Amino acid sequence: MGLLDLFIKRDEASVEPDKTEKADESVVETESTGDILLKALLKGETINKNKAMSIPAVSSAVDKISNLVAMLPIRFYKEEIVDNKKKVTEVLDDVRTKILNQDTGDTLDPFQLKKSIARDYLIEKGAYIYIEKNKNEFVSIRYVEPTNISVLKNTHPIFKDIKYDVNGQQYETYDFLTILRNTTDGATGTSVVKEISKSLETSFTTILYELGLVKKGGGKKGFLQSTKKLSDEAMAKLKKAWHSYYGNDEENVIILNDGLEFKEGSNSSVELQINERKKTLKEDINDVFHISSNYDETIKDAVMPIISAIESALNRNFLLEEEKGSFYFAFDTKKITRGSLKERYEAYKTASDTGWLGINEIRAEEDYDAIDGFDVIKMNLANVLYDTKTKKYYTPNTNKVTDTNSNDISMIGGDNDENSS
Repeated sequence: MGLLDLFIKRDEASVEPDKTEKADESVVETESTGDILLKALLKGETINKNKAMSIPAVSSAVDKISNLVAMLPIRFYKEEIVDNKKKVTEVLDDVRTKILNQDTGDTLDPFQLKKSIARDYLIEKGAYIYIEKNKNEFVSIRYVEPTNISVLKNTHPIFKDIKYDVNGQQYETYDFLTILRNTTDGATGTSVVKEISKSLETSFTTILYELGLVKKGGGKKGFLQSTKKLSDEAMAKLKKAWHSYYGNDEENVIILNDGLEFKEGSNSSVELQINERKKTLKEDINDVFHISSNYDETIKDAVMPIISAIESALNRNFLLEEEKGSFYFAFDTKKITRGSLKERYEAYKTASDTGWLGINEIRAEEDYDAIDGFDVIKMNLANVLYDTKTKKYYTPNTNKVTDTNSNDISMIGGDNDENSS
């Protein structure tokens, strides 16, 4: 109910009590968008996922992070010990790599699935992906809306037991990939929306207020004060003109006759410094989502925790029991961490000059074919190499091995003739 309507109703009720019911009907019919907005501002808004995503800063942050996660392929590796050395080999012919990177078996493709996981991790109670298996054969992974997951758990604080209920059917936790944020029970997480709900409520009501300003053509809220009593006909015309003004119709103007004065009921958007508040809120929201102007910090703080959570879920429930400890899943993060072309090439040069990477290994990193004869490692003959296991030095320039455990002084200091070449 607008302030003008309150004034009208009070005046009519005091002078003509028999018309009070008619005045109430008029109030309902002429209630403006600004009145609805005022009620929303006064009562506060409970922020849910949909309302939060209508805030540009939140939507932008979630979209940015989820896209970075979704664009990364997932690799499958086998780790073993060969000749007392750890050897890691990528497994290329496993059906699970096809499910994760080519065809999930669900209506969502791998990009959409990973994007949904990251989004639900941030703004829902968690991400839940059903694992379809035929005995020990993995068939597909299927996205499930968090709202369709009901968590059934016991009350024991130590020996916790959890099951999921989906459409009345119960499932074990190992039937799902469960990716959670800030969880304490392993079944449900705490979303960013829930943690910053008060800040988001302020932002959402600001959006509603701005929407009201647009709908009423930017006019200020207020009420009219009359020095004399208006007739019913004059009152009706005034209310109609006022409603037209705030309805943002073609002729957005109202003329006040002698005896009428407009009293401002609220400050303008400039006076409320809405734009400054929006900027501050965006910075606050970016801080919560760990989005920084520094790209590398954003990857480390905003993206890597989600990647690690997905990898943990895959290594827990997307491996057979006998595979655990020898096999593992890991995201290939080169696409988002290898930097610009100039930065990568400078890093490759350093790696090549120090013998850390060969030329063909560098070509493989850039998705180029290997070249015959380029499987070599550069070595600086000026360096002396020391084997920490055998306690021996090797000098490539003189092709000589020196044993630090030897009592032979010639093996330690070189030739007896200090002048010999």
